[in-house]
Amino acid sequence: MKNIHLQSELKNALFILLGSVCLALGIVLFLVPNRIATGGTPGIAILLNHLLNLPTGTLMVAINAPLLLAGIKYLGKTFALRTLICIVLCSVLVDFFTEILQLSALSNDTMLATLYGGIAVGIGVGLILKGNASAGGSTIIARIVSSRTRIKPGQVILFLDLAIIFSSAFVFNDIERSLWSLISIYVTSRCIDTILTGAPSEKIVHIVSDQVEPLSQAIIEQLGEQGTILRGTGLKKGQDKTMIFVVVEARSINVLRDIVHNSDPDAFMVVMEASEMLGRGH
Repeated sequence: MKNIHLQSELKNALFILLGSVCLALGIVLFLVPNRIATGGTPGIAILLNHLLNLPTGTLMVAINAPLLLAGIKYLGKTFALRTLICIVLCSVLVDFFTEILQLSALSNDTMLATLYGGIAVGIGVGLILKGNASAGGSTIIARIVSSRTRIKPGQVILFLDLAIIFSSAFVFNDIERSLWSLISIYVTSRCIDTILTGAPSEKIVHIVSDQVEPLSQAIIEQLGEQGTILRGTGLKKGQDKTMIFVVVEARSINVLRDIVHNSDPDAFMVVMEASEMLGRGH
């Protein structure tokens, strides 16, 4: 049991380390030199760096420390400890890359800096979250607010990010910078989602048909036996309905579409994204 716990903590530590490095490099190599803000504490630190000309990493610690103290009872001791380590590590790395190694911007093109900065920060935050920690800032505020109100954490984070974007227009005295910041935050959020849920190539398909038997047989013969038949009742006059539920790879969608069309042209087919897959080899 201890070995399992140790392996789990080592895995968390690796995720936190890699995530902190990616986050710091995204800030140092792309965002700060091009005056592009991102969400959460790093975004606030970037704005304050421009106003006060203080090290970005030091500002991140200064912002996060009181927030972490205020929210420690909402985070749990273990999560708070990992978050503290992550905050210190990110801040030290940002200042190390900037002040000691004196790394310069990889690109001065605003579009490239926005996209690659958002990707690097997104990968970093995603890995940190996979390590069961947080980079601090908006996550802590969101937990505190949601615990005392009916406001959802996602709404709090969205509001804070919008406030950062709005503020960047005044701090940088450039409305375009705030628009670029918005793109960067969007890219970051998409990368976080990809890191946390993966990028499954499978699709969820629901098929409502009156020709279930031949349709099921055709699916088994051409795509495999994995699937479920669900029986229910339609809204109109309580008529019986039968639905086939299957998960197929994206490249097989056209094959399934042809199967449905040939077996039952009147069938109703809905295709959805499978954002996360667990079990049966996934």
